[in-house]
Amino acid sequence: MADVIGIDHLYIAVSDLARSEAFYDLALGQVLGFRKNRFTLGGDPHVQFYNRQFGFVLRPARRATPHDAYAPGLHHFCLRVESAAEVQAVALQLQAAGIAATDARLYPDYAPDYMATFFEDPDGIRLEVTNYRQERRERHDHWDTLPG
Repeated sequence: MADVIGIDHLYIAVSDLARSEAFYDLALGQVLGFRKNRFTLGGDPHVQFYNRQFGFVLRPARRATPHDAYAPGLHHFCLRVESAAEVQAVALQLQAAGIAATDARLYPDYAPDYMATFFEDPDGIRLEVTNYRQERRERHDHWDTLPG
């Protein structure tokens, strides 16, 4: 059986590529340190933000329909940083860049150490930044001994 080791890339269809690129330049580039390149695929321009782990690709939408997080499809996309302190720093940096991110706070209903900030891109796609929680660390470090 193959072992999936990560997300390679994620494609997001956007209504206005230039507007979304400017937003993600701030959120992913300036605040979270992603790099960027551009390419054309099937005649359509694409903008890829990437780090060591995966690529986050913007492509032009073919239909202009508003994003609905509760319709079939993507609800939200969550990025993980190392610590709760980093989540707090990211929230402040997003806010300073003019992005309407929520204040970072604990969400004990999710997990006792679940710290997160939430924000939306120009098309209403919800994004989250959370910390590397203890449960996730244990899952990673003790995978071979876990039930299920």
